[in-house]
Amino acid sequence: MTRRTMRVGIVGAGVMAEAIISGLIADRAVQAAQLTASHPRRERRDLLAERHGIHPVATNREALADAQVVVIAVKPQMLGRVMRELRGRLDADQVVVSIVAGATIRTLVDGLQHAAVVRAMPNTPSQIRRGITVWSASEACSAAQRDLARGVLRALGEERQVGDEAFVAMATALSGTGPTYLFAVMEALIDAGVHLGFPRELAHDLVVDTLIGSAEFARQSDLHPAQLRNAVTSPGGTSAAAIYELEKGRIRTVFSDAVWAAYRRTLERGAAWEAEVARDPS
Repeated sequence: MTRRTMRVGIVGAGVMAEAIISGLIADRAVQAAQLTASHPRRERRDLLAERHGIHPVATNREALADAQVVVIAVKPQMLGRVMRELRGRLDADQVVVSIVAGATIRTLVDGLQHAAVVRAMPNTPSQIRRGITVWSASEACSAAQRDLARGVLRALGEERQVGDEAFVAMATALSGTGPTYLFAVMEALIDAGVHLGFPRELAHDLVVDTLIGSAEFARQSDLHPAQLRNAVTSPGGTSAAAIYELEKGRIRTVFSDAVWAAYRRTLERGAAWEAEVARDPS
């Protein structure tokens, strides 16, 4: 795609929407003046215009005008109202990219009465362009429309297209919710450091830098994480003693249960939206 030619309209201008805005501008994928975002509050619109030079609008329908890609970035509880507002107003050549957790392709196609839809699941590090987004497109999406969607999602970091939409629901529970698990681990380790006697600020820095370094080391290594762990677990050593306590506390099962709980909630949300759309097809 020619640089700076993409025309994007964003419905909802919250935190993740602003991450897309700043990423697209940094990637030179759009001209700021060709990027539209809707938000009901004037002060938020003024802030976005001042900060990024985009064209903010007050209503969601205005965000559709002249856009090749329409990004739906509203909170889940707002999706039903937004779909009713936009229903039947999208042109056939526009592609919709939804980052609303749990919203299925079927929900979006039926709710918007629009065939070309992409369901995507980014995660929190997308706010600093270090995210990973898993996405799937409806069969009606052309190759060009998929390329447009990919161009938007790359503004958030890495992206992975999957043919089976079920993987997007799984990703919601693993990578989408994943930062929550890691933040909880960080918090627990920092508290443990404070319990040992570290000042909280030093414990924070030690834990955060250890996690960042370990993740980068794992990324650059060809070894399985179990091999990496074994390499630093000496017989009778401190790591062996710590791992024994973690395993005794069922750490693997607890993480697995957490991911499954998030996955079930994702499926429940998707089923609820599909039922809502089926009750209100007009």
